[in-house]
Amino acid sequence: MFDLVALGELLIDWTPAGLSPMGMCLFERNPGGAPANVALALASLGMKSAFIGKVGADMHGDFLRTVLAGKGVDVTALLRDEEAFTTLAFVSLNESGERTFSFARKPGADTRIRPDELPLHILKQCRIFHFGSLSLTDEPARSATLEAIRLAKLSGAAISYDPNYRAPLWKSRSDAIEQMRAVLPFVDYLKISDEETGLLAGKEAVQGAAQSLLEKGISAVVVTLGKEGAYAAIRSKGAVYSTTVPAPEVQVVDTTGAGDAFWSGFLYRLLEANLSLTEETLRSSVEYANAAGAFCVQRRGAIQAMPKELGSEYRLL
Repeated sequence: MFDLVALGELLIDWTPAGLSPMGMCLFERNPGGAPANVALALASLGMKSAFIGKVGADMHGDFLRTVLAGKGVDVTALLRDEEAFTTLAFVSLNESGERTFSFARKPGADTRIRPDELPLHILKQCRIFHFGSLSLTDEPARSATLEAIRLAKLSGAAISYDPNYRAPLWKSRSDAIEQMRAVLPFVDYLKISDEETGLLAGKEAVQGAAQSLLEKGISAVVVTLGKEGAYAAIRSKGAVYSTTVPAPEVQVVDTTGAGDAFWSGFLYRLLEANLSLTEETLRSSVEYANAAGAFCVQRRGAIQAMPKELGSEYRLL
């Protein structure tokens, strides 16, 4: 039994790494991809995880497979595509460490996984199935994602969803909204940023958006608030219980992967509680998630900045 199975993009983040002697921007090759980040972080925290996806039959794809396997992630369902290149994301950082992206994905191998390539034996034995929205941008990956959700749900898995909106990868904003909202009826745990509330709920206000999403049947809605921490809401004892947990104050170096680290921490604590979603476990999970996010932003890159066991001192970060 896997604690978590993730499906989606696995790619290279090319992150700024200073200037050459000629004054040209240098880029550092960092492994990334939101669902893969979560699978790796859960493995690093001692959980059993697997990743389902597709990379190119190229040096970058081979490198990514080695990284995941080296961290303990099951990669038997990571396929090689002979006809498409591994997706590349070029990252630009501003002075505060916030990012903008430029993608080489026309198409990327991650968009080409098909429903008939899904590993049924893995999907039928996971406690949490996790995915994002980037596998919903194009076919056949969209159909594969929907089928994977169906199979995991039928087998009793809880469904975790982090939309992780990237505007350049969608045909239009309206298409993104349609596809990102279409999967909400199947979701148990939803993580969004405060910039995505309008996209997912049609409401910009955090509390109103969370309330609207809970009404769709989602068990837990968590909204990240950047340096302010996170807001989380569940239905408890016939009413909505919500909590806002402040984030630790740390020196931000790079926010790449911070949301994935945060969500990994949340799911880790929830798995430790045997998926018992109470008021107490909700707040504990968000506290740990904030610490995991803080761990990540103090380091460069995504996968290599995912949290390890933070210990009992995590509240002091």
